Amino acid sequence: MPLILEVCVDSIESALAAVEAGADRLELCSNLGIGGGTTPSLGLLKAVRKRAPTVPIMVMIRPRTGDFVYTEAEFDVMVEDIRCFRENSVQGVVFGVLSPEGHVDVDRTQRLIGVVCFHRAFDMTRDTRNGKGKSTWYQLSKIDGITRILTSGQGITAASANSLNVLKDLLDLAKNQDTRIEILPGSGINSSTIGALCQALLPHGLREVHMSGGHWIDGASIWRRDGMGMGIGGPGEWGIWRTSASAIREVKDVINSFREA
Repeated sequence: MPLILEVCVDSIESALAAVEAGADRLELCSNLGIGGGTTPSLGLLKAVRKRAPTVPIMVMIRPRTGDFVYTEAEFDVMVEDIRCFRENSVQGVVFGVLSPEGHVDVDRTQRLIGVVCFHRAFDMTRDTRNGKGKSTWYQLSKIDGITRILTSGQGITAASANSLNVLKDLLDLAKNQDTRIEILPGSGINSSTIGALCQALLPHGLREVHMSGGHWIDGASIWRRDGMGMGIGGPGEWGIWRTSASAIREVKDVINSFREA
C-alpha cells in the first residue's frame, strides 16, 4: 500500500505548490506560521477545490490559537464550521478538544464526530507526560468516527529516537487491536528525517505521514511604515507563510524510493 503524504497548507499558493510536488492529501488551515493553524475560510476551500478538484481535503476546525479548552460559544462556532464544510464535501475534519485537566473531552468530541483526525492535542494530554499516550489512545479508539490521530510521538519532532519508539508502540497498538484508527506522524518531517522515520515505522504498519514544508517569505509590500506593523512581531509581521514545493518533492522522492525498494 502506498505511503500517503499529507501536507498542511493555509493558502491557495501553498496548496497548489504541495499538489504540484506530489501531496496525496491536503490539510487546509489558516495561520499555520503563527499559532499552529486555525479554521480556514470557506472561500479558501472553494478556491483550492476549483484548482485541485481531485485531491482529498481535510479541514482544520480550531476557532482560535492557544489551548484546546473551549468555551460554549467557541464550541458553537466549531459545530457550525463543521456543518458548513461537510455541506461542501470535504473528506473530513481535524480537531482536538481537551478538558481543563488535560484529558480528552469525550462528550464534546462525540458531538463533533464524523470522519475525524484528532490532531496534536493528543500530544498535550496528561497521559503523555509520563506514559506514551496509551490511555488516551484507548479513549479515542472507543469514539466512533475518529479515523486517525496526528501525533509527533509526544516529542518536539516525530523523528527523534524517543518519538519513534512511542510511534512504534502506537502503530503496534492500532494493528493489534484491529482498529480503524490510523496513526499519522507529523512535526519535523523533512527530507533529512523522512528516511529514518520510514525505515523505523514501515515495519510497524505506517501508512501516512504529515508535514508542512513551510517557511517564511518576504511580503510584496515595499512601503512599510515604521512602528506600525500588525502587532504580532517576529517574521510574521510582514512575512508570508508558504509551502515549499521543493521541500515536499524531496520528501515524496524519499517515500517513493521506499516504495520501489
